[in-house]
Amino acid sequence: MSEEKHRISIWFFIGSILLIYGALIFGQGLYHLFRPPERVLVLSEYHPDIWWGMLLLILGGFYCYKFSPRRT
Repeated sequence: MSEEKHRISIWFFIGSILLIYGALIFGQGLYHLFRPPERVLVLSEYHPDIWWGMLLLILGGFYCYKFSPRRT
C-alpha cells in the first residue's frame, strides 16, 4: 500500500490567478474600446488595459501549462 502523495505547485495557482485577472482586465479594456468612459484618462489612446490584460493572459497561460499537475 504505497500511496504516493502528489503536491500541486504553487506556480500553477499563480498562473490560474493571472489568467483570471488577465481575462477580466482584457474584457474591461475591450468594453472601454467600444464604449469610451466619460472622463478621458491620460494616455488612454494607447489602451493599456488591453495590453496589460494580454500580457497577464500570456503569462498565466505559460505558468498553467508549465506547472500543470497533469504534466508530471
